Amino acid sequence: MVFKRRDKRSWGRAAIEALWPRGGWNRAAMYMKHRLRRLPDAPHRIARGIFAGILVSFSPLFGLHFGGAALIAWIMRGNILAALMATFVGNPITFPFIAAFSVEFGNFLLGHPGVMSPLEIFRDFGQASAELTRNISSLFSSEPAHWDRLSRFFFRVYWPYLVGGIIPGLIAGTVGYYVSLPIILAYQNRRTKKLRERIAKRIAAREAEAAGQGMSSPVKSGVSKEKRAKSGDDAAVTKA
Repeated sequence: MVFKRRDKRSWGRAAIEALWPRGGWNRAAMYMKHRLRRLPDAPHRIARGIFAGILVSFSPLFGLHFGGAALIAWIMRGNILAALMATFVGNPITFPFIAAFSVEFGNFLLGHPGVMSPLEIFRDFGQASAELTRNISSLFSSEPAHWDRLSRFFFRVYWPYLVGGIIPGLIAGTVGYYVSLPIILAYQNRRTKKLRERIAKRIAAREAEAAGQGMSSPVKSGVSKEKRAKSGDDAAVTKA
């Protein structure tokens, strides 16, 4: 296969690189920036995709960020690939800050007291995920399901996170849209200008080459006429 890895990664290595890429987050960010600018689409469509990806990154829909970003981008007629790449805004470094702020802001909007640390938030997410798995497996066994715990998690963590992440996500997505739009536009204009200059140079080189060949043709024909005339004179002298 063309895109098959030469060295197979173990599950542990894949998990470590998901938390910290091999070249570091700075290199990964530069790569994503370069790929976003080179997407073959209109700048406003790419910027809409970036808006969708950033917006979804502020939601607690872990595991569904790609699908949510693609759906929003499709509704907004944005670039879906740009939306998927923009979910990079939500990563292991930024998620603790996003989660803590969104939950606290959501509790403020809903009038719920209390503040939760990022560690408590992700611990509750882990426990809820394990509880949901057990409840689903209990449908095929004799073990009882405990949906009351998931209900407490929903109203204590998930719902405040969802409500509190909407406004910050909209603000961050709007900033991403208006920051990325002129950058992408300028990059595409500069790239188009370079491409036109390259094509113009090639055309000029071909025209110069054709003109040079055209000038050499009369000279060659004149030389051949002189040779023929000289050979005729020599033949006349020989006959005489």
